Amino acid sequence: MLIVVKIEALLEGESHTLEKKFDAREISIGRDPANDVVLSDGRVSGRHATLKVHESSRGGFELVVRDNNSSNGTYVEDTPVAPQTDTPLAEGSRLVIGNFVLTPRVEASSAEKPKSQAVPNAKSAAVPDKKKSGSTPQSMAVSMATGGSQRRKGLRDDELRIKREIHTELIKRLDLRRKDIVSLSDEDLRSRARNVVEEVLVDLRWEIPDGLHRESLIKEILDEALGLGPLEVLLADDDVSEVMVNNYAQIYAERNGKLELTDLQFSGEPAVLAAIERIISPIGRRVDESSPIVDARLKDGSRVNAVIRPLALQGPCITIRKFARVPLTIDDLVRFNSLSRGMAEFLKMAIENRLNVVISGGTGSGKTTLLNVISGFIPPGERVITVEDAAELRLPQEHVISFETRPPNLEGKGAIQIRDLVKNSLRMRPDRIIVGECRGAEALDMLQAMNTGHDGSMTTGHANSAEDMVRRLETMVLTSGLDLPIRAVREQIGSAVDIIVQQTRFGCGTRKVTGITEVVGMDYDEGVVQLQDVFVFRQSGYGADGKVAGEHRATGYIPKFFKLLQERGLPVNAEVFALNQ
Repeated sequence: MLIVVKIEALLEGESHTLEKKFDAREISIGRDPANDVVLSDGRVSGRHATLKVHESSRGGFELVVRDNNSSNGTYVEDTPVAPQTDTPLAEGSRLVIGNFVLTPRVEASSAEKPKSQAVPNAKSAAVPDKKKSGSTPQSMAVSMATGGSQRRKGLRDDELRIKREIHTELIKRLDLRRKDIVSLSDEDLRSRARNVVEEVLVDLRWEIPDGLHRESLIKEILDEALGLGPLEVLLADDDVSEVMVNNYAQIYAERNGKLELTDLQFSGEPAVLAAIERIISPIGRRVDESSPIVDARLKDGSRVNAVIRPLALQGPCITIRKFARVPLTIDDLVRFNSLSRGMAEFLKMAIENRLNVVISGGTGSGKTTLLNVISGFIPPGERVITVEDAAELRLPQEHVISFETRPPNLEGKGAIQIRDLVKNSLRMRPDRIIVGECRGAEALDMLQAMNTGHDGSMTTGHANSAEDMVRRLETMVLTSGLDLPIRAVREQIGSAVDIIVQQTRFGCGTRKVTGITEVVGMDYDEGVVQLQDVFVFRQSGYGADGKVAGEHRATGYIPKFFKLLQERGLPVNAEVFALNQ
């Protein structure tokens, strides 16, 4: 049994057709290269839909399509397919997925043709459509199969023009400032707005150009009027870890550690500003010419930074660091080869036995993600206080109090800094204090907390090695305004911090724990903080997939705290320090 799929797309201003055959009863469709049919388009989800062959009740076979909870939906002609439901396809039915039109059919496989001749995946050769004049350019097959995404400039201009005009008319007719509108739920407001958009399309007699799908266009208009516009697609995509808006017409996304330019756009600068306002308003932040930089968070905890004119010369910028829908666990990190099983057991032992931990790493290296994961080892029943600039930590424990800083008001007053919150936390009888990131003078208060009965506290900092992290802590403490001698600062660090975990983001996009180091204490003869590596990552090159290759190894050094645990008779596993770990 063969599933034959004819795929139509607009590339470089021309319509091209590609036909593919699969000797299978089920094929997958989506943007991920692992799919049978790969459609590279920002509107296509990683695992978008599935085509299956079923036996028909009338005899013979029929095709059914299942939408896998995709971000932008799957359509049979103009009718949306219900998610996670097998929908039968009539003969000749056309599926609309993003900017692609697929016409599938079932053929009986030829007994003379072995399975090896069937097209097994999206990298196989293309079969041109004989009905069209000329042949399909080879570049078209490669572009569709390997992830190229091209759109006609004229089509994009028409789409932006229509979206701007309908958006303006929608705001005028809906009047989002009315009290009855404000009182509506999100679903009711979206339903009413959709009705208005459809009325506008009828009243103004707009003709949607060929290549633009009506349902997709309406969804994009509603997203921009009521949500975050084209960012909604990327935020719903589990493969995307970061979203970067350079200006209204240039949006980048990070997938699998690599940046790629999407074909998504806002309709203009006002739409970007409106999206920023929708993000910051619910949490009491503001952004304007007098305060053109703002940090915020989405409802799911994803971190947001926005910069507007006059600082952003090309127009408003947005950077969103997404949170995973399902929080990662230490087992996930081991499976990703971010750290070894021995390192995971060591960190679990350290957290459960109340060691003070600092996670060090560069920007985007995964420090907060790792902090979230190891915080899950904190035993239930302990009182934990978290302090952050923009709340990102999601601890599973019940007894957790979360604090977030506050920017100054219009008069430049009323700001609450991390240092203020750390000082206040000390008055609230915490068992542990977790500071999302130490950047300045709050490092002194954090070290004092670690030294005054709040063992098991944690924080992160920007540094490229454990040694650099110690020097960074010294510098941050010296900015506190207290005239402390450097030796006293180092003694404070040596007695407060137990473990430094080094997190690294490699050029290929891979994130790994590249070292776990014990802070042994102060070397009073040399006047420096002594460090000793417990685990290290040894890079051996790059694999066939272009990702960094290597292994995590124990150094053979047994940390001093481990010996103390043994002396107390506590259960510990010495095997994690074996050289083959």
